Amino acid sequence: MHISDLPYADPGRPDVRSGPRFLLWLGRNQLAGQLKAMLWGVLHMASVATFPLAVGIAVQAVIDRSGARLALAGGLMLLLGALTALGDTMLHRVAVTNWITAAARVQQLLARRTAELGAALTRRVAAGEVVAVSTGDVEKIGWFVEALSRFASAALTTVVLCVALVIYQPALGVLIALGVPVLALAVLPLLPPATKRADEQREKAGRATELASDTVAGLRVLRGIGGEELFLSRYRRASQEVRKAAVRSARMWALMAAVQVVLPGLLLIAVVWQGVGLAQDGRIGVGELVTVYGVVTFLLFPLRQFEEIAMAYSFSRPSAQRAARVLGLERTAPVAYDGQREAVLAGDLYDPASGLLVPAGQLTAVVCGDPDAAGRLADRLGGHAPEGADGTPSALLGGVALDAVPLDAARAAVLVQDKDPVLLSGTLSELLDVPASGAVTARAALSAAQCGDVLTSLAQGSTDDSGDPMRTRITERGRSLSGGQRQRLALARSLVTDPEVLVLDEPTSAVDSHTEARIADGVRALRKGRTTVVFSSSPLLLDRADRVVLVRDGRVAAEGTHAELVRTHPVYRAVVTRRTDGELDTELAQFEKSEQIEESA
Repeated sequence: MHISDLPYADPGRPDVRSGPRFLLWLGRNQLAGQLKAMLWGVLHMASVATFPLAVGIAVQAVIDRSGARLALAGGLMLLLGALTALGDTMLHRVAVTNWITAAARVQQLLARRTAELGAALTRRVAAGEVVAVSTGDVEKIGWFVEALSRFASAALTTVVLCVALVIYQPALGVLIALGVPVLALAVLPLLPPATKRADEQREKAGRATELASDTVAGLRVLRGIGGEELFLSRYRRASQEVRKAAVRSARMWALMAAVQVVLPGLLLIAVVWQGVGLAQDGRIGVGELVTVYGVVTFLLFPLRQFEEIAMAYSFSRPSAQRAARVLGLERTAPVAYDGQREAVLAGDLYDPASGLLVPAGQLTAVVCGDPDAAGRLADRLGGHAPEGADGTPSALLGGVALDAVPLDAARAAVLVQDKDPVLLSGTLSELLDVPASGAVTARAALSAAQCGDVLTSLAQGSTDDSGDPMRTRITERGRSLSGGQRQRLALARSLVTDPEVLVLDEPTSAVDSHTEARIADGVRALRKGRTTVVFSSSPLLLDRADRVVLVRDGRVAAEGTHAELVRTHPVYRAVVTRRTDGELDTELAQFEKSEQIEESA
């Protein structure tokens, strides 16, 4: 896999049972790249390790006054220098490619999971955690993948050198072969506390990121109520906690680095001490001593790879765990799909959990009274399973369970507009350039959503000479627009798609009553003959609906027209007239008492 080949046609199905299993899955998918990097790493390190042999030959040639061997040593040095440069260059190239392709695979998987879950994602995972996984955690996972190949080549080269030294000079080779494993394993007792401190740092950093994300998202509201200083002070405290945790973690890693310097130094002293004694006794030559000394010095380099892989795994393991947790989120429980059903994905929409039936081709208004309950019901109607809803039956469209069809088919059939829709940055024409049936034009959707004043405002603020509002750029999340303007543009975007079923959750909560009435008329006219569900308690919207359904305690409590329910159902009347909880309880008690009297009669 080359960088030019990205993105992956199919990033695969990850093993998300745990963080280590996810890392192992990534490694298996990059086996060819890892082997290639390991081979280049072995070439690089073997060339560096063999260089002391050439130096030893040169020293011995000088002592023996042999010009031929000195020339041989010089030629060997040039060859080893060229191989070292080639191996190092290609190792870096392939290892970084492994890093980038692994990070791209993870990001592609995260993007697909995010698109699949949609608005339900942030209800199940904090937005700050999603940001942390897709940025910092992806980088740490890529770091481990990149370091793994260099560690493998360092481990292989170290084993080969130790065996070669035992054969070349047994008296010193045995000492080195016994000392190197001790050096490599010396940091293991320090890893658990270092990992614990690193985990604490990442946990605090994640909380700080979530706090910052929430603060930025609600900055306009915070300024309106004068609460930005309170949140800024909270972020300062969280930031200081992250700093202190980072310092504690750095101290432990500094201790590990010190161990990796001191212990190899002691091994080198021991080798030189014994080697000098052997040279004085005439058991080894000066050239051999120089060769062994040079090889031991080189072995300090692979040992640093052992420290790096330990650090990389320590940082990447919790990052992989978080990524696996996000990637493990499912839209619904997987259900077998019969491809023959796709042709009949139309008709009445029915939610078995609540008993809500939405007749095809009608405008149905749903009154819940509880915004959270309304959001959960809207998710179910779109085929999403809210958090903690395992085992809840899926909504049915035309008798077909939405979780039994492919995601793209379900999305094309049912579109759910969240109560807080997001506007991405770009021009207005780009905002409205969404997958659609083509039956509804952008102008018609904007007109139905009563966006005339929005178009005028955009035209006045346009930097384009044409003054075309469709070419005016909208800032990220539509921050340059008012809440009502953003809401109407989001509604227009949903209307353009013209899905079989459109579910709107409080689409007019940020507009005035006159605009709300015109929007209700516009949506009714534009969606004539199409199935539309509106979650609202506004009488202006309810009065224009073909059917109104009251949902209370998760079940359908009443249905009819707005006028009928206001006249006959006190609980419905209390909800739509914005009664207090006490008044609502009183109305409910009176209603239940009257029903008991009727039943007894």
